[in-house]
Amino acid sequence: MPLHVPPAPAPALRSIRTALGSPTAVRETRTPSLKAAQGSLSYELTLPVHVLEPVLPAGGAPRTRLTGWRFLIKEDERAIAAGETMLTPDGWAFSHFFEGPYVASTELALRQAESLSAPYQPRLLTVPGLYMCTLWLHGDVTADAESGLPAPGDLLVPLAPAPPGIAAHRPHRFADLLPVLTLRLTAAPLLQKSA
Repeated sequence: MPLHVPPAPAPALRSIRTALGSPTAVRETRTPSLKAAQGSLSYELTLPVHVLEPVLPAGGAPRTRLTGWRFLIKEDERAIAAGETMLTPDGWAFSHFFEGPYVASTELALRQAESLSAPYQPRLLTVPGLYMCTLWLHGDVTADAESGLPAPGDLLVPLAPAPPGIAAHRPHRFADLLPVLTLRLTAAPLLQKSA
């Protein structure tokens, strides 16, 4: 089934378009693939980026918050980098360009998701405490992309590299993966204190 990609806010689109068209922004980036690009550059596959807030061990509910919009930057037909916007007091603004394994992993996860039988709204969900990024396949395709919490049946597809013991590119129901994430997030501060 086709994915229902949510539209990015117009100011976020303008800021990416402006940054991508700026020789200074592209030249000063630490993204060698953008500097070396010879073909035409385009942005596509806009995905809202949410952060999973730490879950309290005393039965607190998880929360997410929107932190940005990510755009895959393509040279001809191949994704070579990504650009991200962030919300500022003045609205959406360009944040940075980057490259690395998450770019190709995101593209692969999106292709895999297109072959699923149910329709989904793709988003990204990051778990900073585990250095983890997932493709979040939200079951409510009409939902506002800027809000929400993963529903128990939503799928999370960990992007590579995934934390040890969590398989990359294997869909997990949010209800099944949340206890694993909660355990690891609550154990991480204990490990840091004992070191």
